[in-house]
Amino acid sequence: MEWTGIPDDVATLLADIDAFIDRELKPLEEANPELFDHRREFTRTDVERGGIPTERWRAMLHEARCLSIEAGFYKYPFPAALGGQNGSNLAMAIVREHLAHRGPGLHAELSHEASVVANEPLALVLHEYGTPEQKAEYLEPLINGETYLAFGLTEPGHGSDATWLETTARRDGDDWVIDGAKRFNSVIDVAVANIVFARTSGQPGKADGITAFIVPRDTPGMTVPYYHWCFNMPTDHAETLLEGVRVPHVAILGEEGRGLDCAQLFVHENRIRQAASSLGAAQFCIDRSVAYASERLIFNQPLADYQGIQWQLVELQTDAELLRNTIRKTAWEMDQAGDGASTGAKVAVTDKVSMVNYRGNQLACRAADRAIQIHGGVGYTRHVPFEHIYRHHRRYRITEGSDELQMRRIASKMFDFKKLRRKAEEAAAARAPESLGA
Repeated sequence: MEWTGIPDDVATLLADIDAFIDRELKPLEEANPELFDHRREFTRTDVERGGIPTERWRAMLHEARCLSIEAGFYKYPFPAALGGQNGSNLAMAIVREHLAHRGPGLHAELSHEASVVANEPLALVLHEYGTPEQKAEYLEPLINGETYLAFGLTEPGHGSDATWLETTARRDGDDWVIDGAKRFNSVIDVAVANIVFARTSGQPGKADGITAFIVPRDTPGMTVPYYHWCFNMPTDHAETLLEGVRVPHVAILGEEGRGLDCAQLFVHENRIRQAASSLGAAQFCIDRSVAYASERLIFNQPLADYQGIQWQLVELQTDAELLRNTIRKTAWEMDQAGDGASTGAKVAVTDKVSMVNYRGNQLACRAADRAIQIHGGVGYTRHVPFEHIYRHHRRYRITEGSDELQMRRIASKMFDFKKLRRKAEEAAAARAPESLGA
């Protein structure tokens, strides 16, 4: 028997998902070809409303999600308390890779994080940190596919350096008043609320003192002047202004001053899954390129006979296999940590999560680029999906923590930045009396 590294229950799940996709989702795609062929970007984009998804496209995504919920797949990764099956990080890594490996489609429309199997880290955040009232108002509709929540962390002047964010919230009696701006505030066009991170105390550059607030979408003072048109369209990445936005104290999600705990849980769960999706997309490009090179004749012999083509694909396949094993090992180690954002084992593998994330996102881009090249002139057209895959996955070399940030995280673990900083502070304190005496 061939070893696959896939647990039997997950293998069964993948087979059931494939059958569901072929039975329920493929007919939707075939009935709406203009949304899924090379013109898809234009038929999905509402130019008159700032480039956001058209109502028809949103309705298509919603219909696919409802079918998945009805079939019992959508809630798979959620805790049993939320009607899920406690899908592990390992299982989700395998599922996400598998779905992306099928190529673009309703089963994994990653441009909108729409998928047969939910990728809703905010559900985990609300489950762990939300009050009973917050869960009743936002969590149940979210996991049932009825609503969206936006996530407002990135700002015009700050992205990866989240501890330096400039949005502030000040206490005013029983309320908080928020002022600032958020950038790439995704899905706010359809969200019922925006989770806004703001500094309420502490010093710039420090994690302590940042608080997360749940701000209902129609709250006065929270406006969207425009959406950012992006490399891949349509866009739902809003520029959001917060001007005197007033919310009650009960709008705080989690502990006051500990909002980045929520963000950390969000990104840890998201980044390992994103790495797996990028791997799946890369494998799709590799497989399609191998098939094309095997059938395409050039100078009266298959393109695959040329070592210049073979070696490009051999290198990509080797990287994919090495990455696959590290992703699954890291996901398994995350599962051993149990629940929570800051348990020891999850912190211990944060460098591995960064490794697979930036390597996976780079691999997807390289594989898509090579697929374009190997397919020649046709590869450059929108009649094949490689340019679409490249444009989509290029974003993740920035948005899931830039390549540079991921490498800094790895370096932090390798060189123990905290220890080095502590030694520097101790050395500076030891020198202080001498300088005073001088």
